[in-house]
Amino acid sequence: VQLQASGGGLVQAGGSLRLSCAASGFTLDYYAIGWFRQAPGKEREGVSCISTSDGSMYFDDSVKGRFATSRDSAKNTVYLQMNSLKPEDTAVYYCNANGPFLSTYWGQGTQVTVSS
Repeated sequence: VQLQASGGGLVQAGGSLRLSCAASGFTLDYYAIGWFRQAPGKEREGVSCISTSDGSMYFDDSVKGRFATSRDSAKNTVYLQMNSLKPEDTAVYYCNANGPFLSTYWGQGTQVTVSS
């Protein structure tokens, strides 16, 4: 059972990245998926989440209008599309899956660096 976050990198301000959160050993469709980030010296904060029931999504005000999240059931993957990136988006990004019987999994984190 594993959750793998990937897709981070170095990008200039205004650029885009797409993060992937891929699962092995369990089906992401049954899990609410959250994206979190942690910048150096700061606490981990929630960025977005997508529910299981009706696909409703939540975005923190700091990323609203710039980030989007989606599921690809065939690939058992959830994506975080990040557009109009800002230097303050620089952080390690983590995905989290919460599902049946209070099961929860964390991905290992992927570094996003936005240069000004």
